[in-house]
Amino acid sequence: MNIGEAAKASGVSAKMIRYYEQIGLITPAHRTQSSYRTYTDNDVHTLRFVRGARDLGFSVEQMRTLLALWRDRTRASADVKAIALEHVAELERKAAAIIAMTKTLKHLASHCHGDEPDCPIIDEIANSGAGSDLPSIDTRFGVNGLRAE
Repeated sequence: MNIGEAAKASGVSAKMIRYYEQIGLITPAHRTQSSYRTYTDNDVHTLRFVRGARDLGFSVEQMRTLLALWRDRTRASADVKAIALEHVAELERKAAAIIAMTKTLKHLASHCHGDEPDCPIIDEIANSGAGSDLPSIDTRFGVNGLRAE
């Protein structure tokens, strides 16, 4: 099947399939003489696995490790469990940061009268810099700089 068909069957976009091949997460597809990618049912099965891991928020490196463990039928399930529990802890840290940010924003919004130039929300944003105790989530680096891919 071609990349479009593999994308539809796996739920992974063609763009992401190319990216995963480029970074070595998945084995590059076989190419026809005219350089078109062709995928097998096994390739689609692997892509579905990657999609499932991605949907659970695993990073590319975690997915790489999980794929290796998935393929290794002699692996101990404890190895998989350790990765999952590490990820759970990371998700819990992120959730706590989101709750703290929500609480802070609600507090600031409740103190904003909305009818004058002075605004505690703007003041907090302007004054919270490198030394702020407020949690932050950067989409590239996660909660307070923790890597989130």
